[in-house]
Amino acid sequence: MIYSLNGKVSLLTPDMAVIECGGVGYACKTTLNTVNELSGAEYATVYTFLAVREDAIELFGFATQDELECFKLLTSVSGVGSKYALAILSAMTPDKAALAIASQDTAAFTKIKGVGSKIAQRIVMELKDKIAKDYAYMGDRAGVDISAVSSTASSPSNASDAIAALVMLGYSQSEAASAVSRFEPEMSVDEMIKRALRALSSNKF
Repeated sequence: MIYSLNGKVSLLTPDMAVIECGGVGYACKTTLNTVNELSGAEYATVYTFLAVREDAIELFGFATQDELECFKLLTSVSGVGSKYALAILSAMTPDKAALAIASQDTAAFTKIKGVGSKIAQRIVMELKDKIAKDYAYMGDRAGVDISAVSSTASSPSNASDAIAALVMLGYSQSEAASAVSRFEPEMSVDEMIKRALRALSSNKF
């Protein structure tokens, strides 16, 4: 198992990074986020996943462990192969993907070219229970309680009413859920909306 590669960045394309280690260039399929992260770097470390199939051996490389773990989680979903996972992680960061899943925001995925509603629904349905457990640390770094996002997305409460109102105002389900998850459940709907709007308008969430 190849855990990571550390070496010279020999080549970057929109979907591939070649890392030279010990005179050997390893071609890693990757995301636009990783390509952007590696752009301009002479040397870099990528975290890898080796997929071995009957007809092919593919190496995937990512600039962060978060992106690698999110890739593995996405490809664990039935019908979601590496092509879909790379497309998703090229369009959004791992923490944004986790928040979209936790808040059951299928629209966030269908906005991505090639990802249809069936795939988006399958991702949310199969991963929503795993995400709070496996990706809680993402929320900590992003300042969002992912487990709280998950609970507010599925239970009737002041929080879910506030989220619905924010969505009607044009925010995505995941943006609204992320902002509202910071508030105490006892807070009134109106107060939640007011505070969430202030946070969303200043990007403080």
